[in-house]
Amino acid sequence: MKFFQQIAPNVAAKADVFGKAIVETLLMAAWAGVFVILFGLILGIILVITGDKGIRPNKVIYQVLDKIINLFRSIPFVILLAGLMPLSRLIMGTAIGLKGAIVPLVIGAIPFYSRQVESALSQVDRGQVEAAEAFGVSAPGIIFRVYLKESIAPLARGTTIAIISLFGLIAMAGAVGAGGLGDFAIRYGHDRNQTDATLVTVLVLVIMVSIIQIIGNTVAKKNTH
Repeated sequence: MKFFQQIAPNVAAKADVFGKAIVETLLMAAWAGVFVILFGLILGIILVITGDKGIRPNKVIYQVLDKIINLFRSIPFVILLAGLMPLSRLIMGTAIGLKGAIVPLVIGAIPFYSRQVESALSQVDRGQVEAAEAFGVSAPGIIFRVYLKESIAPLARGTTIAIISLFGLIAMAGAVGAGGLGDFAIRYGHDRNQTDATLVTVLVLVIMVSIIQIIGNTVAKKNTH
């Protein structure tokens, strides 16, 4: 403890604030991550099955969804944060703090993850899909028993990338009052010129990202044929 106080005196003096920032970051990642993975997975599946080589081709649905995803992916996250404040107030009751950040985090990350899902599912051998269709397997059956089952490894990699990207968005959201480690680094590291606050924040984020990467790599490795 004395060693930590020596190398990071400003962080040690605000240990309770720093601990709260870590908890807020993890809570934002957990809440936003659930919705991002759920809706991103659904959108990615729709993109694949309605595409030209999908099991239910539908040019209109594919083109509309494709353009909407491209639109939201092209909007810088800081601008998205400001633009979605009214929606955040409507859904969460506030546009600031941890609760206020959930909506823009979800909407900002879903387009990216849906593309990761689309890429992962597109790697499934078309022959396996055609074989399932020949045996009379229903569309939901093909989605779960062929597309999702056969693409666990690339899905794990895509999910890992998306979650790591989400941590980057969370840190960015902290710069506009969302709380978490980003807010801690800006408020103390930048505004008060406390270098140790910035360095320790970066170190903690690196550890979080590394743990996520290890988990993702392990899942992908165990499911690689």
